[in-house]
Parts: sequence; C-alpha cells; structure tokens
Amino acid sequence: MSSLFDHRFEHPAGSYKKIFETCEDLSEPLPATVTGRIPTFLKGSLLRLGPGLFEVGDEPFYHLFDGQALMHKFDFKNGQVTYYRKFILTDAYVRAITEKRVVITEFGTCAYPDPCKNIFSRFFSYFKGVEVTDNCLVNVYPVGEDYYAVTETNYITKVNTDTLETLKKVDMCDYVNINGVTAHPHIEKDGTVYNIGNCMGKGATLAYNIVKTPPTQKGSDHFGMSENYFVFVETPVKINLLKFLSAWSIRGSNYMDCFESNESQGTLFHIAKKDPGEYIDLKFKGAPIGMFHHINTYEDQGFIVVDLCSWKGFEFVYNYLWLANLRANWEEVKKAAMMAPQPEVRRYVIPLDVHKEEQGKNLVSLPYTTATATMHADGMIWLEPEVLFSGPRQAFEFPQINYKRYGGKNYTYAYGLGLNHFIPDRICKLNVKTKETWVWQEPDSYPSEPLFVQTPDGVDEDDGILSKSSVKLDIYGFVIYF
Repeated sequence: MSSLFDHRFEHPAGSYKKIFETCEDLSEPLPATVTGRIPTFLKGSLLRLGPGLFEVGDEPFYHLFDGQALMHKFDFKNGQVTYYRKFILTDAYVRAITEKRVVITEFGTCAYPDPCKNIFSRFFSYFKGVEVTDNCLVNVYPVGEDYYAVTETNYITKVNTDTLETLKKVDMCDYVNINGVTAHPHIEKDGTVYNIGNCMGKGATLAYNIVKTPPTQKGSDHFGMSENYFVFVETPVKINLLKFLSAWSIRGSNYMDCFESNESQGTLFHIAKKDPGEYIDLKFKGAPIGMFHHINTYEDQGFIVVDLCSWKGFEFVYNYLWLANLRANWEEVKKAAMMAPQPEVRRYVIPLDVHKEEQGKNLVSLPYTTATATMHADGMIWLEPEVLFSGPRQAFEFPQINYKRYGGKNYTYAYGLGLNHFIPDRICKLNVKTKETWVWQEPDSYPSEPLFVQTPDGVDEDDGILSKSSVKLDIYGFVIYF
C-alpha cells in the first residue's frame, strides 16, 4: 500500500507531449511488449477510443476533444498481446482529409467556409444552421450484436470490431426523441441498457430524458443508477441553448463558446424511480461543482449514496484542456493547472424519507459517512459531501469498479486514471471505506483509464486484474503491464 503522493514523477523533459501528437493507421497488428505475466484466463479483445489526428492540412485542432477518433484494439491470446489501430471514417474525418482543412466544427475548433469558394457561396454557407459533428472519439459499446463508436451528439457509428472497419453512421434522432445522449450508459443484469439524453422542452428549454434500450454495455459515467433509482447531477455549467442554435448561423463559433456557468445555482441532484418511471419532486442542492464521471451509486437503509469525481467550484474544467496548455513545457503546464478547479472524490448521501418537521437537523444516519443532508425552511435539502480523496492538482478520474458484481451496490474499491496537473501518468486504486490509496507508475509512461477484470473464480471484490494500455514514449508503442 502507498499514498497517492508517494509516487510523483516530474516531467521536465516534456515526454507527455508525445500523447498529443498525430499518429497514423496501422496496416496490420503489431506484437506488444509485455512486462509481467498475463493470466491465462484473459482472452479476447480490448477496444479503446481517443483522439489521434490533431491537425489537417495547415489547420490545427485546438482542444483535446477535437482530435479525430482513432480506435485501438488489443487482442489477448496465450499470454501474448497484439496491437492494432485505425481511424473511424466519420464524415468529420473523411471530409477533413479530403479537403485538407477542418470542415465540421468541433468542441473547441471552428470550421470556416472553403476560402476557395466565391464570396456569395461563403456568405450563404453561414446560414445553413448547425452541422453537428459525428467525431465518435469517446467510447465503443454493443447494441444487440453490433458495436458502435460514440461521442455525445446524436450520431453513433457502427464498426467491425475484428477489422476496425467503419460500417454505418446512425442518427439517434431517427429512433428516440433526443438531441444527444451520453457516451456511457448503464447496464442491468438482464442486459437492459439505460442512458440519459436531452431534448427540446417547453418554452425552448432543455429537458432530460432517460432512454431505455435492450442489451448491453459494461460501464457508466455521466449519471448514477442504483437498484431502484436514477440520480442525475445538474452542475452550474450549462449550454446556452439559444446561443448554441444561433452561433453557427451568424458567426464562426464552437461548442465551447456556448457553455455558461451560473454560480448561484449551485449543484442540483435529481432523483427518479426506475419502476414505475417517475420523477421524485424533492429539491436536493449542494455547493457548485464540476462533474463528469460517477463512480458508483447504491441504496442503503433508506438513503442513496452517490460517489463522484468532482471539481470544486463553478468554473468549466474543459477550459484547461486546450492543446496549447497541455503541450506546454512542464513548468507552464503546472502553472496553468494551479488556476484550475481543485479535483476531489466526493460522497453525497440523499435521504429518501423526508419530513418537513425535520428541518435544521442532519437527516443522514448512516454510521460510516460524514456526509450530511439538512432541510431548509423552504423545503430544499442541502447536501454536504464527505471527501474520499483530495490531493493538490492530483485528480482521480475516469473511474472503474468491479461493475459486474458491485454496480449499484455497496462497494469498497474504485480504480481511476491519475491526472497530475491534467497529465495522465498513473493508475490509482481507492478504498472508499478507509480512504487508503495504491498507485502504479512508471517513468515516461502515460496510461489510459483502467479496466477491472474479475478472476473467474474470485470471491473478494478486488480479486482480479487491471488491464491498462500505457504509451511508452521513447518508441510510441504500447506496453502492457501486469
């Protein structure tokens, strides 16, 4: 066991910059170097998605989330691993490569009309409305027997997971009433998949929808789900809908321009029953935080326990993920990160049995947490969290748990990608009951988020292995550590 602070590599030589460089497709799978021993029970393929193209022609992409989708595949067999990668042939990617410029506006990069067109066609191109990106760089998951690469717009892309060929672009708006859904759904034991999306509500407001579909996915991020309830955390950072709808038609703009933050709102916690599907009309509120990933959510003795990877305050964390910041020299990277919100792992506890006469007192009676819930005179219930982990500029993010056995249940262990001033340079294990931490780190190695695989006959919650791909930057290859 070790503290999260016991393993702290500095990066003065800037080796981390390599992970923000463009790479190319591979023509065939390559054998990966294996350090340690891969258990014989581990067989099959690990798929990962992320940005792989950071400029096109003379035009750069400016934000980390703008790089074009690259799929990585690790095949495990007989203790060995091969590695393969190909770009997803989205419209955004194909048109950019064909025209040698940014054609579709991304998260932080504006697309402008073709400079070779005449002034009249350029003028009219500003009034075509919003062309939403299909750059599916976030996740890949199965729907029935098919697999789709996804981002968080309405477009998903069907892929062949054997060859990594791109098969078909699908518009989710053709099937459900949504503008977009998250890239991280929940799955129940019977294979039912739940996701959360949004659509246009009454009076040009944004409404949130729970989307229920048949099989299957193995992870969760953007909302919480216990055995009987959904939990949606509404942070102060919002998309200004009118600005979003009008931005592309009146001037060059990107998604980042449409975000606004309202400190006075705080953070709202919405609860809905799963069966029957109904919203619980109680107002739960906490101090403002940024939040992108839930760790786990479960019920215990009339309470819902919600564990989150949070960022203190109301500022939008994505403001610090511009590629210019991440590619800077190490001292500049640290200086920029010092201005960013402080990351924390937090536990909130939401009481389900609430009575008006209990205002002013702590409604949480679970013996193992210091989290509180206090009813105010107006009926609003104020939530104060228990901090499970906090380290200066050290984030525990992209969390995973033993999801198959403990998703939606009282659990002990969480695993995460450790961000050191926003640079991913460690894998962390957190005991959410004792707050103990363990760390894996290697010099000049930058891992992806971990994936927990249970030992087939394992009994303990953490009886398994963590699969993680790590970029060893002297060769820009992938080293698999076990």
